[in-house]
Amino acid sequence: MNYCTPLFKRLAEEKRERILNVAADEFASLGYQTANINIIAKKCNVSVGSLYKYFETKENLFLSVCSLAVEALKSALEEVEQEDCGFFDKIRMLIAIVQKHSRKHPGVIQLYNEVTTQGNRELASKLSYEMESISARHYAKLIKAAKASGEISIDIDAHMAAFCIDNMFMSLQFSYATEYYRERMRIYVSEDIFEDDERVMEKSLEFIRRALEPR
Repeated sequence: MNYCTPLFKRLAEEKRERILNVAADEFASLGYQTANINIIAKKCNVSVGSLYKYFETKENLFLSVCSLAVEALKSALEEVEQEDCGFFDKIRMLIAIVQKHSRKHPGVIQLYNEVTTQGNRELASKLSYEMESISARHYAKLIKAAKASGEISIDIDAHMAAFCIDNMFMSLQFSYATEYYRERMRIYVSEDIFEDDERVMEKSLEFIRRALEPR
């Protein structure tokens, strides 16, 4: 994924991070459609012309911000995949990553939630392909390995199971990062659920275990 120009890559790391962080906050608070390039440039202390030299379009700036989340996801999944432990221990690690990342970077989660619910098909399509294809590939690989080792049922459809697990993780991400999903989880589970990460982890893991383990 490469949505910025070579000129942006030559900037000092501190300046690159400042621009992307400001843009992330603006997109998260106002949404993709409403966020204004002029305001983002002003908050970054750069000219509008310079910003367009770094990112040729508003969409490219948005996708550059989102690519940070994609790269973080890829790195986390690769790290978990290389761990020398069983399938359900890896699922536990992934749930912990979801909890930590969603709390640390709520703006990026809000961006993804916002753009996929605003009817922008082209943008949503790009994001879903780049982000979901990474998680789909890694989850299916973990599940196939677990089937081969006998940890989960041989009858499990790896790709459908990967889809269901990702849906659970996505719901958890939105619940930690967005107000609507946060209230939704409180209604379904309990008012104090966000004060007990261990309970969320254990009950989510229990659900996945019972769904996948051999009968």
